[in-house]
Amino acid sequence: MIMDGNNRYAKSHGLATGGGHLAGKDALDPLVEHCVRIGIEVLTVFAFSSENWQRPQFEVDLLMQLLEQTIHDQLPRMFQHKIALRFIGDRSQLSPKLQTLMQDAESKTAHFSRMTLVIAVSYGGQWDIANATKHLLADVQAGKVGIDDINQTILANYISLSDLPPVDMLVRTGGDYRISNFLLWQSAYAELFFTETLWPDFTPNELDDMIAIFMGRERRFGKTSEQISNNKNIQ
Repeated sequence: MIMDGNNRYAKSHGLATGGGHLAGKDALDPLVEHCVRIGIEVLTVFAFSSENWQRPQFEVDLLMQLLEQTIHDQLPRMFQHKIALRFIGDRSQLSPKLQTLMQDAESKTAHFSRMTLVIAVSYGGQWDIANATKHLLADVQAGKVGIDDINQTILANYISLSDLPPVDMLVRTGGDYRISNFLLWQSAYAELFFTETLWPDFTPNELDDMIAIFMGRERRFGKTSEQISNNKNIQ
């Protein structure tokens, strides 16, 4: 989920500065609980991108405060619904307090397996690939990986969320038709869904409508329709 449209929501509803982000924070809870009910294995939400650091300082500060509050608010839900909470992104730019809070939340919920909620903070898909390459290079220099052994499968092991399934659906709210540097590697074969609905107005019902469309799509992964059909007949 690319949760876009908070500022436009605030303007259209005459809310004070930051009101859209507060409304967006409240919109996440019912969606998470709905995903648990319908059996979604992993929900990854784009909370703060690498590029968002360029926003006005007051907005960045507010978003960091909201992230702290979100973690505090979500932990009881994680325990109630047996959800593992994880974070991806470049943590070096985050405050020590926030980093500690994130690590604590991850460790306390790591044993839950009903669903994984991933929050992308200070994250960018290009950063993710560059960071994976850096760590792979370090292993090459240490003699753990040979240069001739490097391929897509090897590099994939260094990408964020490598232990989780690839993205099946990528949803963006807010009316923009781009993926904005989100999960570039993981979404290579994701089905893309865009909606004019602003994030605070996005509901589980709209997600269900998208899932119904998703279920009707033929996912070929480079194969032909005939190959897909033949594989189904064999099974």
